[in-house]
Amino acid sequence: MTKKTILLTIIGVVVGAVAGYIYYVEIGCSSGTCAITSKPLNSSLYGGLWGGLLFSMFVKSPKN
Repeated sequence: MTKKTILLTIIGVVVGAVAGYIYYVEIGCSSGTCAITSKPLNSSLYGGLWGGLLFSMFVKSPKN
């Protein structure tokens, strides 16, 4: 893995975590029974996971 790959994935995790927290604050779960959106930590971790996966898709693999 190159530095660019790691950096882009870390940026994706941070952006996803922030988006997950914003989702919790704006939409959230009013009853408290939702597994992902009932707590800000769960929502942020889930968003960070998806953000890291999404941003890592844009890394080009080197040609041999």
